[in-house]
Amino acid sequence: RELLFPDQAEAPASLKLQSGIQLVRVPFRSHFEPKQALARVLAAQGVAEAGALGLDRRPELAQACGALIAYLEQTQKQDPAHLAPFHPLDVGRYLILDEITERNLELFRRLDGRKGMGTLWGVLDQTCTPMGGRLLEERLRYPWRELGPITETQEVVSLMVEAPRLRLELRNALDSVYDIERLSTRVSLNRCQPRDLAALRESLSSLPAVRDALLLHEDGLPTAEEARGDCLPPALFRLVRRWDDMSDLADLLNRALVDELPVQVTDGGLFRQGYNAELDELLDLVEHGESRLQALLREEQVACNMPKLKLGFNRVFGYYFELTKAQQTGPVPEHFQRRQTLANAERFTTERLKELEERLLSAAESRKSLEYKLYQELRLQLAEARPRLLFMADMLAQIDYWQSLAEVAARQNWCRPTLHEGPEISIREGRHPVVEAVIGRASFIPNDLHMDPERRLVLITGPNMAGKSTVLRQTAILCILAQMGSFVPAAEAKMGLVDRVFSRVGASDNLAQGQSTFMVEMMETARILRQATKRSLVILDEIGRGTSTFDGLALAWAVVEELARRAGGGIRTLFATHYHELTSLDGLIPGVYNMNIGVREWNGDIVFLRRLLPGPADRSYGIEVARLAGVPTPVVQRAREILARLEQSRGKANVVRLEAMSLPGLTKVVPPAPEPRPEAPAPVHPLLLALRDLNPDTLSPMAALKLLSDWKTAWGDPRDKS
Repeated sequence: RELLFPDQAEAPASLKLQSGIQLVRVPFRSHFEPKQALARVLAAQGVAEAGALGLDRRPELAQACGALIAYLEQTQKQDPAHLAPFHPLDVGRYLILDEITERNLELFRRLDGRKGMGTLWGVLDQTCTPMGGRLLEERLRYPWRELGPITETQEVVSLMVEAPRLRLELRNALDSVYDIERLSTRVSLNRCQPRDLAALRESLSSLPAVRDALLLHEDGLPTAEEARGDCLPPALFRLVRRWDDMSDLADLLNRALVDELPVQVTDGGLFRQGYNAELDELLDLVEHGESRLQALLREEQVACNMPKLKLGFNRVFGYYFELTKAQQTGPVPEHFQRRQTLANAERFTTERLKELEERLLSAAESRKSLEYKLYQELRLQLAEARPRLLFMADMLAQIDYWQSLAEVAARQNWCRPTLHEGPEISIREGRHPVVEAVIGRASFIPNDLHMDPERRLVLITGPNMAGKSTVLRQTAILCILAQMGSFVPAAEAKMGLVDRVFSRVGASDNLAQGQSTFMVEMMETARILRQATKRSLVILDEIGRGTSTFDGLALAWAVVEELARRAGGGIRTLFATHYHELTSLDGLIPGVYNMNIGVREWNGDIVFLRRLLPGPADRSYGIEVARLAGVPTPVVQRAREILARLEQSRGKANVVRLEAMSLPGLTKVVPPAPEPRPEAPAPVHPLLLALRDLNPDTLSPMAALKLLSDWKTAWGDPRDKS
């Protein structure tokens, strides 16, 4: 991707957080000068005033559009008249997803940079046409922020979810539709080949089938006569009312072009017989020239009573009649013109033979010239119809978008969410659509989540690998899906509209910019704290882990307080952390609420329940996760010993327990007097821990003897060492 920028201006600092964007410096005078830029836009769009494009009060947009057109003219060397009409993007109408959020939520690419499976796009894309695929990408990148278009989309999707045969017929009809938008552009730029016209012909011929699938269906949809506003969802009714079968263009292409078109125009053989009389005559000459010559020969043989008259050809004289001297029993007919005399024969021509010869020799070239002329005339007719083609391409994209959402919802058993203007987010049995698609629905454990003014900031604790990050991403993805007009993977969902989704998950550095992992984390956190509003949704995972324990805890604590204080009541936030000290903020700061990912211990192992439960987690189980990951047993044993001693000393000194700090906007709560702590239990002897982790079935006799010797050396009677 390229970003045009005036040559004398300073690049914005925000570009440092953007990846994959190349800064292109262009001269201000030739690209961004206001008057020239506006004139360039008006000329390219074919309008007389800026108001027709919504640019009359947006001079900065006119400058940007003018610079873009100038850049395209310089690099593409093409007239920009084919560009689709410009429409200013009203950011206030859409949910904002920045590049960092797109990456962290894996909307279009996985974290390893690959597309397809493992992304939300890969789950949602059941489109049948390129136009529908592009619209799906646009909606995923710019979900709505207004209830009107969301509700209209939901109504159409609901209708299609309940009509499986409708979806099947629509998909069958759309499968024959090619990229009408790109094809019309090639036609306008005179870059199309015959097979592009064949694709356009097949696409236009499929339009009646798409219309009939929408209207003439037995799944409860009305017939064409009954298709009034009270029978169809409003969005679908408006589309049907403005439908254009484009039968005139489809008939023109079917009448003009043969079924099997050549690759290149110069190959010839493009047009059907009967399309053009002159071309038919030339084709007949090319295909039946020899038979016409033989017919003329027979006529002359009969008319001149010369049955031995022959027809010949050479490069010098062309076609000729030949008569041997032995065959000349009388005078030669007057219309015979002598061309060549040989020792025993003479060669003649006639006016009819010369005329036929001239037509035959030029027929092939004339045919190619005429076919190219007719091809250009046909192309111009299609180019003039480009606005109609683009209009129908948009309609087909909309239909394809609807059916794709309906197909996914029906296959995956998603539900229609209820959206409102309030702050509440309530999800029952929510699922992560991408994880579910990979592991299967039967293996995915759904979760409930409820956020309201009393629970605006949810602190989620629990061990690694338990599913904290999945819950965070899942909630953000469900909000995005709902505001696309899509159904969501849940049993029930009620969601307040979100103006922006912020994410700070994962850990990565930016070596090219000299930024450490912790620096990148802090820059992303700063962006969230500066830009998030009361209607935003923030997901934060492991803030402060890239520095010392107390620095990280202090930063995480301060971020929680700031998010809970902001916007006169707090910003909707899901905050996953291993700093269990933060759980004491529940009850001290209004809106903070503890939840945890459930874990159970069983026979010395930990079992991940994958359930989001009320209350804080009691520990992080980091050593158990390390053991599951294959960390050597001696290291795990030593870590347990150190942890036991650390917890004992912390219990005695109580150095990490903190009290909530008062901030403007927060009610200072006096913490209750600490209850006397019972004496911490003595740490478990490492030998007992080693025995617990030992699997005797895997030990050989020699290994067992060596293990006993190691234990005796480590924990035997000290007197034995003397």
